[in-house]
Amino acid sequence: MILRIDGMRFSYNGHPVLHDVTFEVGQGDLVAVLGPNGVGKSTLLRCINGILKPSSGVILVEDETVLKLEAMAVARRIGYVAQHQTTGKITAFDAILMGRRPHIRLRAAAEDLQIVDGAIKSLHMEKLALRHIDRMSGGELQKVAVARALVQEPRLLLMDEPTSSLDLKNQVEILQLIRRVVREHAVAAVMTLHDLTTAFRYADQCLFLKNGGIHAAVAPQEITADIIKDVYGLPVDIHHHNGFPVVIPK
Repeated sequence: MILRIDGMRFSYNGHPVLHDVTFEVGQGDLVAVLGPNGVGKSTLLRCINGILKPSSGVILVEDETVLKLEAMAVARRIGYVAQHQTTGKITAFDAILMGRRPHIRLRAAAEDLQIVDGAIKSLHMEKLALRHIDRMSGGELQKVAVARALVQEPRLLLMDEPTSSLDLKNQVEILQLIRRVVREHAVAAVMTLHDLTTAFRYADQCLFLKNGGIHAAVAPQEITADIIKDVYGLPVDIHHHNGFPVVIPK
């Protein structure tokens, strides 16, 4: 088991946001965290990464307590893609190379440069490699952020809306790459998404948050219209296309 969370709670200024969150993610598994705006999806990722400190509960990555690890040790284990990206006067190549920092001693080695180059090619970013990130669109910045997380070679990937700002082709490209990396490298991934049909296509398990807790944890094939209605307050029909659930609002 790569990630285990048991009884996690988190509050903002005394206001409960997450409570009794318990789930596990194993090698090769991709988990989609779903739910309406403001339910705590991004907060959950930041708690797992140690950016926020839960008021109680246990968060283990390969049996190590995240909150007891130093920042660099966390970075060697967890790759994190935030929902909003910052910019600066550096090239995409250098921004991605920063993901290798937890593994670099004095200076970047040839292996580090090769890993960055491989990520750039995997995401078809060759034309962006030497462009400054402060001149990039939101979608281009998102691809840089995903590439930076991948070159960390973490055991756990946390991705907050990794396809936001991306067009349809790039959404598919990013999610197919994440799916392949997770399976081929036997790592784990937890990502938040708003598009339910997309989540059902790529995730192994879907966690639906409601009122700060896990309302349902099911495989895509187990999704029901009642779950969607309970969580989003919207009646839907669920059809299947090529074996994947498709959500259609009534």
